[in-house]
Parts: sequence; C-alpha cells; structure tokens
Amino acid sequence: MSPTPPARRMRLGLPRRVFSQVLLMQVAIAAGVAVLATGLFLAPLSDQLDDQAMRRALAIAQTTATQPQLADEVLSTPPTADGPVQQEAERIRKATKAEYVVVMDRRGVRWSHTDPAEIGHVVSTDPSEALAGQEVMEIDEGTLGRSARGKVPLRDENGTIVGAVSVGIAYDSVRARLIHAIPGLLAYAGGALAVGALAAWLISRRVQRQTRDLAFSDISGLLAEREAMLHGIREGVIALDRSGRIRLLNDEAQRLLGIGDEAVGRTPDDALGTGRTADVLAGRVTGTDLLTVRGQRVLVTNRMPTDDGGAVTTLRDRTELEQLGRELDSTRGLIDALRAQDHEHANRMHTMLGLLELEMYDDAMEFIGEVVGGHRATSEQVAEKVRDPLLSALLVGKATVAAERGVALGISDRTALPDRLIDPRGLVTVVGNLVDNALDATAGTPHARVEVELVTEGRTVVLTVRDSGPGIPAEHRELIFQEGWSTKQPPAHRERGIGLSMVRRLAERQGGTASVTEADGGGTEFTVVLPEALDEPEQTLTTTPGTARTPVPTTARTTAVPVATQTAVPVAAEKESR
Repeated sequence: MSPTPPARRMRLGLPRRVFSQVLLMQVAIAAGVAVLATGLFLAPLSDQLDDQAMRRALAIAQTTATQPQLADEVLSTPPTADGPVQQEAERIRKATKAEYVVVMDRRGVRWSHTDPAEIGHVVSTDPSEALAGQEVMEIDEGTLGRSARGKVPLRDENGTIVGAVSVGIAYDSVRARLIHAIPGLLAYAGGALAVGALAAWLISRRVQRQTRDLAFSDISGLLAEREAMLHGIREGVIALDRSGRIRLLNDEAQRLLGIGDEAVGRTPDDALGTGRTADVLAGRVTGTDLLTVRGQRVLVTNRMPTDDGGAVTTLRDRTELEQLGRELDSTRGLIDALRAQDHEHANRMHTMLGLLELEMYDDAMEFIGEVVGGHRATSEQVAEKVRDPLLSALLVGKATVAAERGVALGISDRTALPDRLIDPRGLVTVVGNLVDNALDATAGTPHARVEVELVTEGRTVVLTVRDSGPGIPAEHRELIFQEGWSTKQPPAHRERGIGLSMVRRLAERQGGTASVTEADGGGTEFTVVLPEALDEPEQTLTTTPGTARTPVPTTARTTAVPVATQTAVPVAAEKESR
C-alpha cells in the first residue's frame, strides 16, 4: 500500500493559518464548556428531583398518619379490600396522585394497597425503622417497581405506635421530569455554543488582522529573525510605545547612547536627560536625517511612527564621516593656501629675477633677507606666546587659510599659554571650530579681522575669539550651541550645526562654560572657560621680556600672522585638529 501523500497528511492535521487554528480551538473550548456545564447542571438536577420526590412522599405519609381515626380503624377493623382503612388510603392516593399509600400494623401486615389482593399480606420491604418511630426517605424497589418512598410511624391518640404509613411516588415520573427538562437544557447549551462560536470568530478575525494571517511557525520564525537582526545590525534601533516609553533597545543603540537595559520602560527624557537627543527620540523635533551629538559621537537619527501610536527611531554613527568632512574642508583650505603661496612665491621669484637682471645684487640680497627673516620672526612670535606645539601649529596654519580668504588673523599680545595642557587635542578642537566659524562670518566683509586670545588664571584657561563680522542677534545666542542649528547653507558632503555644539560639550565635560556676546566695536566674541585645564607647574615658566607676562593696556595689541608661512606647519596642525 502506497504511503499517504504529504499534502493529504497536512489536510488531516490542524490548519496552518492562525485564524483557522484560533477559531477551531475557541469553538472546541466553547463546546467543551457547554457540555461540561450541561453535565454539571443535570447531575444535581437528578438528585434534586429525587430529593423532592422523597420529601413529597414523606409529606403525604405524615399527613396520612395524622388522620385521628386511622389508628383506631387499624386496631378495630380487619384488613379488607372494602374496609375503612383501604377507602381512606385510596382517597388520599388519588388526591395526591401518589403511586401507592400503604397502611400497616406493627406486624407489617397491609391494611391498604393499590392492588386489593395484597391487602392482608406482609409488606415486601423492611418496615422496622418506621415501626421503631423513625421517619424514612428512600428510593427503593417494591412490588410496584422502583419508587421514591416516605415512611412514618402510625400512632394512636396516646402516642403509642400501632403501625406505619408508607407512601410511594413512581420513579418513572421523576425520570420523565428529568428527561423533559433535557431539551430545554440542550437548547440553552446550543445557544451558548452559538454565542461562543460567534465570539470566537470575531476574536479570530481580530487576531488574523493583527498577525497578518501568518502561521504560528511563521510568527515564531519572524521573532527569532527579528532578534538576530536587531542585535546584529550596526545601526541603533529604539522602539517607543504609544505613551512615549522605550520598549525596545538593541545593542548598538545602547552603545551609541551610552545607556543599558535599565532604560527600557522609561521615557527618553528620563533615560537620556533633557537635550536634543531626547527631543528627537520623543518626536518633538521632526525631519529626516536629524543630527544630534551624544557625548563625543555625532549621530544621524530618523523617526518613523508606527500604526499602534508608537515610533521606531534609527541611529547611525556619523562621527567618522563628520571627521572626514572636516578633513576634506581642511585639505581644501590647505590647497587654497598652497595655491596662494605658490602665486606669492612666483611674484617674489619674478622680483628676484628682475633685481638680478638689473644687476642690483645688494637689493636682491636685502629682499631675500627680509622675506626669510619676516617668516621666521612671525613663527617664533607665535611659538613664544603659545607654547603647546599642536595649538601653535594650528594657529599658524589657520593664518594661512585666513589670509587666502582675505581675513587678518591676529593673536592678542595678552596671549600666554604654557606647555602644560592636560587635553591639548580637546583645546585644538575648540580653537579650530571657533576660528573656522569666525572666518566664515567675516570672509567677504570690509576690514575682516579675527583675533585669538589665550590667557591663564592659575590652572584655568580662558579662550576668547573675536571677529569683526555682522554679529549674532541676542535671541539666537543660545540656539547656536544646539545640534543642527545654523544660519549657513550646508556644504554638499555634510551638514552644519555641529561645531559649536561640540565646543560647548567639550567645555562642559571639563566643568567649564562656552558663551557668546557682542564684541567691542561690533562683531562677535566667543569665550570658553576651561577650569583645571593645566597641569601643576613643575617650575616657573620663563618668558622673554616684552611678551604676554607684561601688563598691557585694556585695548590689547595683536600680532598679525602674515600669509607666507612654512607649509609643513598647517598640515600638521590640521591633522591634529581632527
């Protein structure tokens, strides 16, 4: 015999669809409950009907035994079919519709019976309990078949037991009442089953819509794949419910945001603190590819609402891309600076060539000395004021870029920074961002100028960057420190609105502040205070006469850094600033 085909075996089992499985299970449960409820109702109903029949028989027997003349007639007349006892018993039987009413003496001899032939014979069941003065209720088998019986003693007027009265109700009548009640019960059970089936169908339809008519195995597989995908992808995923609480957080999101599983069940404000990141996750800031800064990471976020009123937010780490963008900007600036230097160098070489052709050798030597000496003197002046090599190299490089853009970049005479920085790279980032913003603000304006000042107060470093640009309105002076906020058009390769936010975060991370005010004479003045930014001095810092250690007037003089500098310096500075 050939085996059953696979398709046939599948039809014999449970259906695969969730809708069908849920409907069958719920209908089966409803049917089981209906059958169980019917059985639980019928079982006590039968016992209840039996008890009612026995009590009715006992009540008839008690009523019969209270007849005052009945005991005297048992004692004074013989047991005959036409005797007074038989006549009275038959009257009571017909009136109560009992099966029989039997009156007996103390010997158990019948004085009455439904069958006159049984009168004068001993009863078929034991009457000893009734003759002993007890009342009896029972279901028993007698000469008339199975019946519900009640037996009571028969007493004379002195209370002496002279016999007993036994009344029976046919058991078939009790069973008939029970059977008669079954159709009604089944009708109720059928109605309950129909209501249950309808409710099961409605619930199954809802489950079908919510599960998109997938099989349970498909749902289980999807859940397993979802867990593997969420914890395997290199993008952060955060899911929020309709009340705005975090209900899902994958491993990458925990790493990028610096939080753990304890954030599940909390709002973004509770888990992350107030700020732009929490605003983006909560949906208070809308848009696509929103930038936010979390710690030292630049994140790109996208928020998508879900059908249940919640939302799913994805996080991408853009820190390296942002660094590459800044490196590209720096490289372009260096290229422009080198192009300018090349043009200037060509002009000087032409001048040299003309002097040599005119045989003005002394003038040519003097010209070479001025150019080389001026460059060397300028680099030495910057190095004397800013002793940290990374920061001094950055300033020299930025001066070249500023000159190419037509901006004079100067260093205040008050500047004096020893080589004891705890985090020189952090300060390079702060200075680089502020100088870049100042160059952007002043480029193309008349008499464009940017001034950098670095002074120390104990172990505290105070950085001030002033520019002669158009300035920042008072209502925007706090907004510029928020991630993603900018008044400038973003370049093609990246977005703006990150540099100043990182400046404030770096300052606050060291317990300092970053603020902006209006500069004297117009323009903008950024001030960054970095407490505990310097190591304890091992020895007194020596300075040459006439440098920043000497008092200067309130209107500080500045040292202008010319365009022509050594090209190796800005390259190193730009690399360190990244």
